[in-house]
Amino acid sequence: MSKRVLQGVVVSDACDKTVIVRVERRVMHPVYKKFVTHSKKYAAHDKDNSYRSGDVVRIEESRPISKRKCWVVISGPADAAPGRRSERRTPQPVPTAADLGDVEVPDAEIAADQPAEGAA
Repeated sequence: MSKRVLQGVVVSDACDKTVIVRVERRVMHPVYKKFVTHSKKYAAHDKDNSYRSGDVVRIEESRPISKRKCWVVISGPADAAPGRRSERRTPQPVPTAADLGDVEVPDAEIAADQPAEGAA
């Protein structure tokens, strides 16, 4: 019996040697006769940690590797290489007012913030 092969998008690569792949399929609704997109997430084995979120990969059914993992990533983007996970972008700090320095505000905005002279 041949093994099933599915294609999907990596939605999570947070676990070690595991990626979560979302596989979408289109089915026709039995009553409304309209195509509806169904998706399912599979945990797949990635032995080199070479795939990141957003990569389109192909997964193949295999023997059970753990409680939830019985799929293996067999191919993906051409630029997937071992050690690619270490190139992850780190979040940039949010600039503060001190970092921005003096910002000039037009006089019209200052006048709009002050109450009118005759108002009580």
